[in-house]
Order: sequence, then C-alpha cells, then structure tokens
Amino acid sequence: MYFELVYDKSLAQASYIIGCQKSGIVAIIDPKRDIDTYLKIAKKNNFKITHILETHIHADFLCGSRELAAITGGELYLSDEGDEDWKYEFPHNKLKHGYIVKIGNISIEALHTPGHTPEHLSFLLTDHPATDKPAMLFTGDFVFVGDVGRPDLLEQAAGLKGTQEKGAHDLFNSLQDFVKMADFILLWPGHGAGSACGKALGAVHMSTIGYEKIRNWALQLLHDKAKFTEELLSNQPEPPRYFAMMKKLNKVERKLITEVPKIKNLNQPEYQETKKKNLKLIDTRPKEQFSKHFLKGAINIPNNNSFSTWMGWFLNYQEYFVLVATPDEVEDLTRKLMRIGMDNIYGFITPEQLLAFEKGPLSSYNSIDKQAVKQKLKDTEVQIIDIRGKSEYNEGHIDGAKNVFMGTMDENLNKIDNKKQVIIYCGSGNRSAIAYSLLTANGFNNILNYGGGWSDWKS
Repeated sequence: MYFELVYDKSLAQASYIIGCQKSGIVAIIDPKRDIDTYLKIAKKNNFKITHILETHIHADFLCGSRELAAITGGELYLSDEGDEDWKYEFPHNKLKHGYIVKIGNISIEALHTPGHTPEHLSFLLTDHPATDKPAMLFTGDFVFVGDVGRPDLLEQAAGLKGTQEKGAHDLFNSLQDFVKMADFILLWPGHGAGSACGKALGAVHMSTIGYEKIRNWALQLLHDKAKFTEELLSNQPEPPRYFAMMKKLNKVERKLITEVPKIKNLNQPEYQETKKKNLKLIDTRPKEQFSKHFLKGAINIPNNNSFSTWMGWFLNYQEYFVLVATPDEVEDLTRKLMRIGMDNIYGFITPEQLLAFEKGPLSSYNSIDKQAVKQKLKDTEVQIIDIRGKSEYNEGHIDGAKNVFMGTMDENLNKIDNKKQVIIYCGSGNRSAIAYSLLTANGFNNILNYGGGWSDWKS
C-alpha cells in the first residue's frame, strides 16, 4: 500500500493519497484546490489517480476534487447522506453508509458519521494483502487529535438557525459507535492545530482510536449528552466569514481552475488605474516593515499561515484587489487564496514599487509598550480595545478594555470612539498590527498599538 499525507499549514488542512502499488492506482481524500501537488506525486510514483473522495461539504477550504477529476479523469465519490439541503449539485458517485470503494487490493468503507454536518462520512481503510482487519480511519471533521468537530458552523457561519443543538446530539450518537472500534486503528483527521473547525485540536497529525478514547475530552463525556452538548458548544472560535461561501461553492457547479494563475506585476499607470477604481491594497509585508512606511488605506495582512483566513474575513468574493509582495512570494500567496476560492487578484506591486509610485510621503507608526499603556490609562479620555476573540477575552483582559473582535470590526466601528485616543491590543501584537491598518483605512487617526499585547500585560 502507498500512503502519503499532504498537509497545508496555511489552513491546517490534511488531504491523503492512498494507493495500491500492485494495481498502480491511487485515491485522493479531501484534496486542496492547487492540485499540481497530487499530480507530481502520482507522476513520480507512476500512479494513475482513479478515485477522489470527500468526507463532507467543507466550510473552511475550497475542495479541489472537481479540478482533479477534470485533469485526471478520476471519478468523484461523495456523500449521499443527509437531507436534500446536503446533496452535491454536480455529477458524482453517491456514497451511502456501508458502501465500499475498491482501490486495487485496498478497500475503503464509507461510514456515516453525522454531527459536524448531516452528510459527513468517515472512511475506514483495509489493506487486504496484509490483513482483513481495518488499518486506518480517515475522520475528516468528525474526530480530531484531542478534539471533535464543531456542530455550530451551520448556524454560526451558514446561517441555518436551530441546527447546532441537533448537530451536537448527532455527534454524540456518532461517537457512541466510534468508541466501539478497535484501539489499534490509526486515526487520520482532516485538520490540525490552527483550524477554526474545533477549539482544542492537537498539533500531531495522527493518533489511534485507542489513544483518543483515553485522551480526547469529548470521549470522556459520552455518558452525559447534556453536559457533552454544553461543553461542545461553549468557547468555540469565531468562524470566518468566508466559511458560508465555501459551503456554497463546494456544493454547486462553479468555475474550475486547474493551474495556479500567473499574477501580473503592475506598472505605474496600471497601479494608478487601480487607485481610480478604489481597489483594495493588501500589503503582505511583515508588520515591522509595514509600520515603517505604508500607504494609508492599505490593509496589512502578512504572508504567514493566517493570511488566507484573514483575507476571508475582510474581503468579499466580488471585489478585486492588489497585493504588495515580493515576486518570490506571489505564487505562494496565490495558492493560499486559491484554497479559499479568492481568485480576484488584479495584480501585484513590490514594496520598492510602492515607494516609487507614491509621490507623497507614506505613513508610519511605532507600537507602544506596557509602561506607556499604564500612563495612557490614567487619562479618562483614552479608550482601550481588545481585538481578540470572545473566548480569549473572557479568559482574561486588561481592566476596562472593550472587546471588539477584529474579524467583525468593520461591522462594529461605532463601538470605537474616533474622538478619543484608542489603544488596541491582541495576544502578542500580530493581530493588533492588522487591526491598526484596518482602523486607519476606516478613517481613525488617533490609534496606538500595544505591541506586547495580553501576553506581555499579564506577565
């Protein structure tokens, strides 16, 4: 048997390549949208991609199943569980509970594991030349290392009211069957630490069913449905806005992009034209570089593992935008945006071009430290804003701070007094640097960024 994990750190998302070396064929589970990764692996190992499977209709990334099928001719195997609201609207092979997909000498059994979503499947793999006992379980967003999938996304992100309690109860019931499975089976989940699909995901990519039985918090509460439901629904991170769009695009017919697009480097007249069109400028430099010289109105979203998530919070899927980035970063940025279906990149300019194209002086700012914050807070006219998530704020915050979550800040600008001096902070200064650019882009002129954040303050 051939097995390979493909892990996208930017979304903490796992996909899997399962192959029968004797037959020379492979299956891909939950592929990302930049599919050249799988094509290279298949070519290197002389495999043909024949089967493409999805555990469920994903909310956090745009699945590349259809791109992969279009290029390879592989067949799609997708869930046919759940009601009519949870049916894929394009041609595919329909999987029900108990259906077995054959990959040469390997069998993959579909198990209906609702809770995270009504149609959710897990895939139980048996490598028959070795044994007729199952070897691996691919759990998607059902069970993670140390956590379970959240059932509230349909309500919180997709707006389907009244679904989170039912989802929690479905998950509770699904886990009753999960704990009856053999301890030795390897568990390969759809996400790791950093994903918004749970609240306590482990950093290790795999586990065993036996280890999760003794370690996973959710599996310790299977004697009490009410307590399980309460704990599961509490303190979940805010789901990014783009999740609702992913649910839609992963379900319906859409435009396929089978190659990573080439992004145009704009010259000065082209750049000036984007300003006339009021296109958003996304500056991807690290916060230290951005703060030294930036164009007021630009949003600073650094190119790190959180880049695509924050882009999904702040931009919609209709507007075009321009990137400030070095040429060697553009492909990486494009891939990250492809993975959430954000394809409207108008072009990019380099940091050097930004300095050359802008005739007037650029803006700059310096962060303030703990002592400066203490002095400022003696002034009753100063407002302090904690831009972290609600659960982080509830665990501890600076006395007098108001919680205005950065992801929804544009909807809550009225909670921030533009007539006062405003101090913003987050956990350690990374998110507050983004928030600084957001507020200045929205006309706030008297903002101070506490760079040390809560971690510095509480120490």
